[in-house]
Amino acid sequence: MSARRTIEVALGTSGLDAQGRPLRAPLVAQGGKAVALDTPVMVPEPEMDSDHMLINIGPQHPATHGVLRLVLELDGETVVRCIPHIGYLHCGFEKIGEYRQYNQIIPWTDREDYLNSPGNNVAFVLGAERLFGVGMTDRCKVLRVILMELSRIISHLVWLGTTSVDLGAFTPFLWLYQERENVYNLLEGWVGARLTTTATRVGGMAADLPDGWLDGLRAFLRGFPKTLEESVRMLETNAIWAGRTVGLGAMSAQEAVNAGLSGPMLRASGVSYDVRKDFPYLDYETYDFDVVVGTAGDVYDRFLVRVEEMRQSVRILEQALQRLPDGPVNINDPRLILPPKHKATSEMESMIHHFKLVMEGPRPPAGECYVPVESPKGEKGYYMVSDGTSKPVRWRIRPPSFVNLSAIPKMVEGHLLSDVIAINASIDIVMGEIDR
Repeated sequence: MSARRTIEVALGTSGLDAQGRPLRAPLVAQGGKAVALDTPVMVPEPEMDSDHMLINIGPQHPATHGVLRLVLELDGETVVRCIPHIGYLHCGFEKIGEYRQYNQIIPWTDREDYLNSPGNNVAFVLGAERLFGVGMTDRCKVLRVILMELSRIISHLVWLGTTSVDLGAFTPFLWLYQERENVYNLLEGWVGARLTTTATRVGGMAADLPDGWLDGLRAFLRGFPKTLEESVRMLETNAIWAGRTVGLGAMSAQEAVNAGLSGPMLRASGVSYDVRKDFPYLDYETYDFDVVVGTAGDVYDRFLVRVEEMRQSVRILEQALQRLPDGPVNINDPRLILPPKHKATSEMESMIHHFKLVMEGPRPPAGECYVPVESPKGEKGYYMVSDGTSKPVRWRIRPPSFVNLSAIPKMVEGHLLSDVIAINASIDIVMGEIDR
């Protein structure tokens, strides 16, 4: 990652030096032309008496990426203190889940982080299956990997596109969102939905792949890398992008660990922690991919980490295509799996079985479990407690957006007001996951 912080430019700009590194020295007038000094010059500022000012960013503001309110205390243009206010989108997902059967909770997971709906679906059923003490078929395991990596690409595409708009770059937004549409078309062809997929079931999947779907995935994997590289090249070689990302909101490795950060936020600070590697699930330990880490822990490194993670997701998807086996997508367990439709409509025993399973729901043994996964935003975990009935006694979510957002006061204090937009964008939050 350190090597990728060297920025290549074809045209010289005032924000980059001859080696392509962002300039951090001030510009001074020399012969009627502004030039950059090799050594920064400290220019004394006039003494001015002023009171600190309080301003609000949000909760209705496009750059807060949801109904987030940031109360900023300013000394001139410098942020002295930042207090985030949340709760404007509280829906009570966790409490509602205590009154729903396990499969009935899956649609609620769609609505936490709506950019990672398939990934949330998979994460939840992994926890429920551990509670029930059941596994999954080999085909289902690979299909879930495909879902999670497509979901990772969707989430990172939205982050990169919206962050580009926040910082003044509109063209990458259009290119990246077209690729996002391509992924949503694939999801719609598979499960019939685009944003809220409800793609999984305890013990399997909502549906198997339709004919020709894999050809569509292969076409996407051929075209997407080119679009990604063109978009990244446009940003990496832009002095404005470098000036608004390099050195901003930096978190050291120790600071990131102490703040409980995870995902790209943690890895950008140089900590190589990825749930797929450290606590493997879905046989991720058998896939060949790299855990991407940064060096500086600033906004620019978070950009580089997320971009490289999309490249790694392409690698994983190509391997999943090669190893996808034939066979059923659901386990053979009548306690969890509905009978085939043709039997439920023609056989009395199957009809009764279908009715009881839908109305009463499957019942796991009493116990508790917590299963973490590597979501696009970090470690996503579901904790659930069973008393032996068809509904969980407790259901709690470990949302990475909530934990990562808690570090924003540390990241923005001492920076300029205009830098708050870039730093907040770099956290990559979805308020549905935070407020719950």
